[in-house]
Amino acid sequence: MTETKTAQEVIREFEKWSPKHLAFDWDNVGLQIGTLNKPIENVMVTLDVLENVVDEAIEKNVDLIIAHHPVLFVKLSEINFDTPKGRVIRKLIQHDITVYAAHTNLDVAKGGVNDVMAEALNLENVKPLLSSQQDDLVKLTVFVPEEHADALRNAVSNAGAGHIGNYSHCTYQLSGEGTFKPLEGTNPYIGSKGELEMVKEKRIETIVPKSKLKDVLKAMEEAHPYEEVAYDLYPLLNEGETLGAGRIGRLPEPVSLEELCRLVKEKYSVPTVRFVGENTKPVKKVALLGGSGEKFIHQAKRSGADVYITGDLTFHLAQDAKEMGLSIIDPGHHVEKIICQKVKDYLEKHCNQDSRLNIMISEANTEPFEFI
Repeated sequence: MTETKTAQEVIREFEKWSPKHLAFDWDNVGLQIGTLNKPIENVMVTLDVLENVVDEAIEKNVDLIIAHHPVLFVKLSEINFDTPKGRVIRKLIQHDITVYAAHTNLDVAKGGVNDVMAEALNLENVKPLLSSQQDDLVKLTVFVPEEHADALRNAVSNAGAGHIGNYSHCTYQLSGEGTFKPLEGTNPYIGSKGELEMVKEKRIETIVPKSKLKDVLKAMEEAHPYEEVAYDLYPLLNEGETLGAGRIGRLPEPVSLEELCRLVKEKYSVPTVRFVGENTKPVKKVALLGGSGEKFIHQAKRSGADVYITGDLTFHLAQDAKEMGLSIIDPGHHVEKIICQKVKDYLEKHCNQDSRLNIMISEANTEPFEFI
């Protein structure tokens, strides 16, 4: 039996991947127009919310648009229906289309825009180019009957606990005996009201990133047989995963700058690129940042990058990069369209179980430039 999901349910699942707190403080992410408190059937993923995208959404009976670029990025002083922005807003409201934006949070998120760009080039040993925050760690200690220990361990691990480096399901356990006395108003899984119960239990300890804590605790409670779960949380001084925008990594083998330009055109599906540097120069270490990243050329150089891939490079900063010996490849801002398929795949995997949700990628062209 299928069921209709609400926009709130879809966005709640999406934000497990790309939470709003990852966004830069100058950004405007989240709900842009409309309401999340409504049932939806058709979701459209797009890079931009322009009038041609809205017209397509109206034609396809879309209920929710998930965009990378916010439609309300600059604060409005008025909504004038005679302006392009005003027409877009009017159509969205008239046709009850909700718009949600995930911008720099989707740039920073693991598996987001910059990771997809790095994966397309097969970069290795990838790390953030610009460190913005760390995902703090906590230790979870939970007590569970022995016969339920394996199920609980798998549940919390699958929800994000117990990951250390490239290892998952990392836990430590001790055997012991737990005691409790069910009082009035309880419905004990085992034992009788008013009588002290002794149970052979496992003490399971594991590490949890704070960003995953809510999901892990929910999974723990669902897998635990008791109506009241005994558990402890301890803050840790261990350094969590470093998060940030952009990525830096290494190509599997050195290539010439010209060869990398061709690879970028192919993998990012762009008709042309601009580049700065000697086309025969071998490059190995690559920095990249989707969208407009010209102001970070110095960070790219300090990171040891041979080449920096980013969009919207201006004349004088291109000169600066050339003078400092940093090669540049500019595939344009629109290259961020590469994330749309990843968003669609994520939503289909996590939101489309037992539901009638139809998820599509906008076919409208939002690239403002023409190429000859």
